[in-house]
Amino acid sequence: MAKAAQSGTKPFSLFEWMLAARYLRTRRREGFVSVIAGFSFLGIMLGVATLIVVLSVMNGFRKELLDKIVGINGHIFVAPIETPLTDYEEVTRRIAAAPGVKRALPIIEGQAFGSSQYGGSGVLVRGIRGEDLRNIAHIANNLRQGTLENFDQDGGVAIGRRLAEALSIQAGDTLTLITPRGASTPFGTAPRIKGYPVKAVFEIGMSEFDASFVYMPLNEAQSYFNRPNDVQLIEVYLDNADKVDEARAAIEEAAARPILMTDWRQRNRTFFGALEVERNVMFLILTLIVLVAALNIISGLIMLVKDKSSDIAILRTMGATRGAVMRVFLITGASIGIVGTIAGFALGLVLALNVESIRNFISYLTNTNLFPAELYFLSRLPADVNPTEVATILVMAMVLSLLATLYPSWRAAKLDPVEALRYG
Repeated sequence: MAKAAQSGTKPFSLFEWMLAARYLRTRRREGFVSVIAGFSFLGIMLGVATLIVVLSVMNGFRKELLDKIVGINGHIFVAPIETPLTDYEEVTRRIAAAPGVKRALPIIEGQAFGSSQYGGSGVLVRGIRGEDLRNIAHIANNLRQGTLENFDQDGGVAIGRRLAEALSIQAGDTLTLITPRGASTPFGTAPRIKGYPVKAVFEIGMSEFDASFVYMPLNEAQSYFNRPNDVQLIEVYLDNADKVDEARAAIEEAAARPILMTDWRQRNRTFFGALEVERNVMFLILTLIVLVAALNIISGLIMLVKDKSSDIAILRTMGATRGAVMRVFLITGASIGIVGTIAGFALGLVLALNVESIRNFISYLTNTNLFPAELYFLSRLPADVNPTEVATILVMAMVLSLLATLYPSWRAAKLDPVEALRYG
């Protein structure tokens, strides 16, 4: 009979699954155990969902900021050494033809004070050719007013939406630019004050750029900043932003003159380094939620083993092996963790894919701005779900849940049926 009983309980047989399911069902006697199991389930579900949402938002931050910062400022910056960049047209043409380079454009940058009759603000003026400005997708595809046609000929400027709102101007109005580095006179350098018609208003979606950038025709910027026939640097856009090192040698050879090169990683190292550190710390902190929920599984199973000691003893006397008892409680605990992980995955995915709508809804209910663009640089809350990271979270949660069941299951298997029946 014992042999038959043993043959009827093969590893993870239907009998073991039925017994585990029965232990998971709520009964009046095991009410407290079921409460612990419920909290364990909720803990794992919320932990997994929170991890998915937070990492997706952090990934979205990095992707959006990288896309906008690099999309506006280029990947590699070529500055002249020894002699001014008066041959910028030839150098730009050669660099643009180098392998891995998408386009190259000469620019002039300078600080100025922009004003209207309604207010004033510090601005960054960028001198650029009209054809190059139309090739910058973040500008050309996000015009809110005006047009970039005949940008070089009309002598107007393109400004960000936030700057336009701060100065209460729109396309067609006049923006006055003031710089202390004007014409040289016998009495010193006089400030230069000049008004420019606003040709276009753009919205990049990054508050810092929308509130400070002013694009001006290159020939007009050369005159305004006293740089006749030369430029400050050449911005280079690559086919792949991550292949900066491979492109450096080709660009240096194509320039055919002494140059100094910097890239987007050097200019933004501190910013993106801080984002990466914050992301890793958040991952470690939120992993503790899953760990605490796994510890709840341990406590719940230990109490269940204690409560079911008489049942375990009867099963053992009827021929159930230690392995069968261990597997029953292993299935019981693992079910909580695995079902909680799957539920957390579903909840996290729904929240991550609708995080901006949820933010707007909460902001509407509370009448507060939960994501001020002035602090977080972006005008919307981004989220980018990374399948590899989601898979890592799911595997980690399931492994922790399985590990949490090992000790209580081993303790149930080691239970002496004679002692359990005598004192149970």
